[in-house]
Amino acid sequence: MRQSDKTVFRVGILEPSAIIVNGLSNILLKAGKFDLYKIDYVADMQRFITANKLQLIIINPQLLQQDGRELAHLKQKNPNVVWCALVYSFFDPKYLNQFDLQIAITDVPSEIVDAVMSKLNDESADDADLSMQLSDRELDVLRLLAQGNMNKEIADKLNISVHTVISHRKNITQKTGIKTQSGLTIYALSNKIINI
Repeated sequence: MRQSDKTVFRVGILEPSAIIVNGLSNILLKAGKFDLYKIDYVADMQRFITANKLQLIIINPQLLQQDGRELAHLKQKNPNVVWCALVYSFFDPKYLNQFDLQIAITDVPSEIVDAVMSKLNDESADDADLSMQLSDRELDVLRLLAQGNMNKEIADKLNISVHTVISHRKNITQKTGIKTQSGLTIYALSNKIINI
């Protein structure tokens, strides 16, 4: 399921250069699909994400530690946010690969808008596909299973029978194609059903 044409995405921009922020803002605003928020400092980022329910952060990679620990921490804390590197100097490709998306200062405006829209629509479609694939109760069972609960514990926590839990587990296995508890845990993490 794709986002409708009227959907407006909430995007934060963290870049120290006013010229670059203004240029990027103009490009995105012309597309008419974005609400933009300028973030002044890395320390303010979490507050902006929470207060404005940001879906995408475009950031100068120099502002985060190049070892990737700070980015990994932010991604873990905000699993539903798309992290986009705004690249205009050389960075270690291993570091840049940690970002969900990369745009370059030399990209033409249509490439920037297309890349951002494509990534945001893919994320929205993935969330919609997952929610359509597993029922609410199956998601509840999967969350508890991924947290290490046994069938009896899941049954007690959800006030259902062990037989029903086993039935939900069979359905989850059938729909995902994953049979092991560790595999289902990885599936739940990678699909943002649970956080670490």
